[in-house]
Amino acid sequence: MASFRHRGNRWQARVRRQGHPDEVKSFVNRQDAERWARSVEIEIDRGSFISTVEAQKYTFADLIERYLLEVLRGHKHEKTHSFRFRAMARSSIGRVNMAVFTAQVVARYRDERLQSVSPAAVIRELACISSVINIARKEWGISMTNPVQSVRKPSSPKGRERMASDVEMTRLLAVLEPVGKRSIWMKPLVLLAVETAMRRGELLSLRWSDIDLAQRTATLWETKNGQTRVVPLSTQAIKILKELPRCIDGRVFSINGCAVSKAWDTALERAQISDFHFHDLRHMAITQMAQKLPNIIELSAVSGHKSLAMLKRYYHPKAADLARKLG
Repeated sequence: MASFRHRGNRWQARVRRQGHPDEVKSFVNRQDAERWARSVEIEIDRGSFISTVEAQKYTFADLIERYLLEVLRGHKHEKTHSFRFRAMARSSIGRVNMAVFTAQVVARYRDERLQSVSPAAVIRELACISSVINIARKEWGISMTNPVQSVRKPSSPKGRERMASDVEMTRLLAVLEPVGKRSIWMKPLVLLAVETAMRRGELLSLRWSDIDLAQRTATLWETKNGQTRVVPLSTQAIKILKELPRCIDGRVFSINGCAVSKAWDTALERAQISDFHFHDLRHMAITQMAQKLPNIIELSAVSGHKSLAMLKRYYHPKAADLARKLG
């Protein structure tokens, strides 16, 4: 049952139900307090009541800090993800109290972010918000629905189909020649990316102990999908690897991601190539491999894709080539 008490210039309503913690809220007048108490009692009786007592203690930024400490710490992508989470904690959504963290709040944040970042980035941020709330609901005792599930996601962007022409690749490789202060690692890195379809991070984490030149394989222990993958190496890939200098630290490419990004942008500018990403080399590699490995299972084993839908986003056959196959 509900009880009401006048405290100062406000009315405090308290709802008690066996098996439920007390629900307390203050109002300016008694009528509002009585209406709230009746609505809470009805929802408890129906089994649809969600208590906001615990949620009122936290802002979304508070939950993010706890998530970083208890969930994300030690994660292999901790540094990358932490940057995104901390940016959200500093934004307007980070100051919202979890008791009023509704779908409207998330939708407003989505629309604000779409003004400055891509739809793909917003989709990732919504997934981050959802992950924090789900942990809070399941493990931290915060009773609330997940408002992200009620929010319309931005349309997923169309997969990239940018393929460098033979002329562009010739110009790119020419400006990557290691002369002067240019890195000795960039040209073989690009060539090996085209030969193996490895991601940039996979190539940079590769160690000589992971490579078996006799069996012509490279073992990737940490991949994007979290599974170990053994990549077959072509004759050309073996040739590229044998010509590389050996580093004392055991890495195949003694260069970090930031240096690769800077060198890549500089090379594109010198080669006068626009709208071409390093990851597009993976698209090119998979498309070329499909000519040699028409079996989809074999091709996915090399690329590491788990689904045909994702593999199709990386395979871009030319209509003219398909026409020739048809005869």
